[in-house]
Amino acid sequence: MAYNVVMSIPANEQHEPVASARRTADPSQGRARVRRAGLVVVALLGIGLLAAACGDGPSSPGVASQGTTTTTTGPPTTPSGSSASLESSLLAYVTCMRTHGEPNMPDLTIDGGDHISVAAGSGFDPNTPQYIAANMGCEHLLSRKGGATAATAPATPGGPPADCLKVSQCYAPRQFLVAYGIQPLLDRGITGRGVTVVLPEEAETGPARPQPITDIGQSVTDIRKDLADFDSRFGLPPAHLQAITTLAGSSASPWLAGVEEVEDTELVHAVAPDATIRELPVDSANVSTPAKLATAFAAYVRTAVSKGEVMSQSGIGQDFNVGESSWTSAEVATMNSALEYAAARHVTVVVASGDYGAIGNGSSTPLKEVSLPASDPWALAVGGTTLTANPATGAYQSETAWNVQSGSPDGSGGGFSRLFTRPSYQNGVPGIGATRGVPDVAGEATGTSGMALAFSAPGGRDLFVGAGGTSAAAPFWAGLIALADQEAGHPLGFVNPAIYRIAQSPLYHKAFHDITTGNNTVTLNGATITGYKAGPGWDPVTGWGTPDAQVLIPLLARYASQCC
Repeated sequence: MAYNVVMSIPANEQHEPVASARRTADPSQGRARVRRAGLVVVALLGIGLLAAACGDGPSSPGVASQGTTTTTTGPPTTPSGSSASLESSLLAYVTCMRTHGEPNMPDLTIDGGDHISVAAGSGFDPNTPQYIAANMGCEHLLSRKGGATAATAPATPGGPPADCLKVSQCYAPRQFLVAYGIQPLLDRGITGRGVTVVLPEEAETGPARPQPITDIGQSVTDIRKDLADFDSRFGLPPAHLQAITTLAGSSASPWLAGVEEVEDTELVHAVAPDATIRELPVDSANVSTPAKLATAFAAYVRTAVSKGEVMSQSGIGQDFNVGESSWTSAEVATMNSALEYAAARHVTVVVASGDYGAIGNGSSTPLKEVSLPASDPWALAVGGTTLTANPATGAYQSETAWNVQSGSPDGSGGGFSRLFTRPSYQNGVPGIGATRGVPDVAGEATGTSGMALAFSAPGGRDLFVGAGGTSAAAPFWAGLIALADQEAGHPLGFVNPAIYRIAQSPLYHKAFHDITTGNNTVTLNGATITGYKAGPGWDPVTGWGTPDAQVLIPLLARYASQCC
């Protein structure tokens, strides 16, 4: 059945110049979500510190440029440089250890030969499980470039990167996967094998243009190299990566990627490491206005249906993933028809709910509304959260709604549609009235506490930056659906009814982390738009919340198979 449009827009209505309005409202906000997340860190810590601690330096130890993992058998050594810098590094390492599970970590000293040592008689044992776990989160503070040896244990493969972890507490993939209950699924062979995830992305033209951390939003890199570095650094298997070029335009390179594409790809690969990922580059000229994006959206959804089982919509056309009032009724109908087409053919379409909190993206006059295509009932709409997990083990601790109170909109998109009536799967949900409520679910979106992403940097170096925005939460959920498809043995397709059935069952609090704190109130051009509050159960900020995948995925495979 089709979900009805309940508020039509005149077909001849003129579009507001939304791209220009967004740049006016926030000049720093390019099309790249990762850039915006990174700028939050710059504002808090200063560009100099971020550039020094978040990469723009030599590749991490144990990484070969062609994706070959090398094992570091020696212990961490002191960084080269002045005595003051060595002492500073030691102090940072000891402080990190004391806050990551080793509260009695003794002070370290440097002898004349730059050897690190622990005071005699300290009784400190570097072979205990708590030491090894803490060291995994802190050893990056001691470089291996010098010749001195430390009294610390060898680095643990797969530990956090030597950059955004120090600055902003981002998580290495394993910690991230543990936090959301994904690792147990991977351990028993549910890895996305046999499932294809399609990622529509804005096409790029050559040559590659890697940028330093301060300009990461403008970076264009070879996605194959970034993935090889990502896999090598974090111990992931090689990605099954393909490209579909039919919509890319004649001058585009199939393997050049902007930061959104890198973010989408690495998140899907981390969550579903054996899934096939098909990049679907789309000519940027064809997503440059809402009207063009609506037409292109229909084209790439239909292409995705023919090429895969799951599609993630996040970064592409981000300047026009805008509020419902920015679209004509014809454009709304075009996108709705494409999404219904996908659902009828058992393809799941996951869509970011937007990064402007309670207001629609792209409006120069703040308006409380939700964004398309997330508000379409055929889409699985994904909002954003801020995750807190044990930095060493990844054990889940808490979560709140994503909302950066920075004076500009930066929060989980959510609210109630003015276009679509309440779909039947939302019937009986407290808090949802006569129209479609957004989002359905949520994922980590803060950036400073996101999963580490690998980017190429100038000079053959690597950068590691935390994934952020609902454009990170959407591919995260696309990877989860790939796991559920494998678990079920067939494509689940339109999963929304199954998700709502699970969430309204006694298993809700086992399958989901219910997000009950935070809101999506935001400020734009000096005007504050009071949004909604997160609360028990479904809410128009984080939906049903984030997954405990080891419980949710088997349930989703069963429930979706029964109902669809």
